[in-house]
Amino acid sequence: MARPDRDGIFSDMLVMLARTDRLHRDGFGSATGPWEPPVDMLETDADLLIVIALPGVARDDVEVFFGHGELTVRGTRRWPCLQRPARVYRIEMPHGRFERRLPLPPGAYQLAGQEHKDGCLILTMRKL
Repeated sequence: MARPDRDGIFSDMLVMLARTDRLHRDGFGSATGPWEPPVDMLETDADLLIVIALPGVARDDVEVFFGHGELTVRGTRRWPCLQRPARVYRIEMPHGRFERRLPLPPGAYQLAGQEHKDGCLILTMRKL
């Protein structure tokens, strides 16, 4: 009789817990603090490219801080201003304060570019 793959079962369980946590945060928000936007981080020979999904967030509502090997992006997604009463059928996008802290890979970096494009904040960190 074959023994179950305990490591595989444990790994599957962790994946399911992570998905459940993500669904809960996406659906109900965090009661303990700001929401966290999703991030992609890519490395080239010369730069570290960080793409942060912030659809509907105004450029003036975003702050970027860099230091001690960590990047912090925070701000606010505001509720839409409606000119007349409206019935709400669905609220899926998080609103309110957000903050995302990202440890950077080992090395020295300089913030070389900041661009808002297609609902994303794109940061270019030049390797020193």
